[in-house]
Formats: sequence, C-alpha cells, structure tokens
Amino acid sequence: MNVDFKGYGENVATFIASGTLSAGQFVKMSDNFTVAAAVEDDEILGYCVGVRNGYAAVQLSGYVEAKSSGTVNLGYVGISAKAADTIQASATAVKRQVVYSDSVNHIAGFIL
Repeated sequence: MNVDFKGYGENVATFIASGTLSAGQFVKMSDNFTVAAAVEDDEILGYCVGVRNGYAAVQLSGYVEAKSSGTVNLGYVGISAKAADTIQASATAVKRQVVYSDSVNHIAGFIL
C-alpha cells in the first residue's frame, strides 16, 4: 500500500491568465479575476493545473508536490514562491501544512 494525498480536498477555479502562464506554476493575483506566475517571495494563491484560450485552471486547495529551495520543514510552515515552479520556506508567508519534505531531491508536498 502506498501513501497518496493527491485529490485530497482539491478545489479548482477558473481565472483570466496574465502573461506567459503554464500548467505546473504557482500563481499570484495580478488584477481583478486575473492570475500571473508567481516570482520570488510572492504569496501563493494556488497552483496552475491548466491554461487554455487565455484562462487558467487554478488549484486553490488540496495537496501539491513541488520543487523546493532550501530547507522546508514538516508541519505548519510559511510557504512562498522561489520561482514560478519552486517554493521556499518563509517567515512571513501564509503557513501551509507540509507533509512531505525531501531535502536530497529538493521536493516538498503540502496542503494549500
């Protein structure tokens, strides 16, 4: 039996996509009803699961696994963007429940 959190509490909403946004990137609010790729130290709104015809499907809750930069501890940890597809621990960001952290492969899994 394998442990798997994918699908847990997932919630996806549609936003207008700004700039060069693609699936697999973390997003931030950039205007009314509009999201853009997150950049270093941005608060994360969600995780882009798809883009089509100028609209982005953004996962707002549930489990996400992503590349991580630096040490990301288990437990409630402030998480911000390091790059559009990478997260980092942050003392000032919204705390998320980190349930998986692999410092060798630089991957962390957390609940949005």
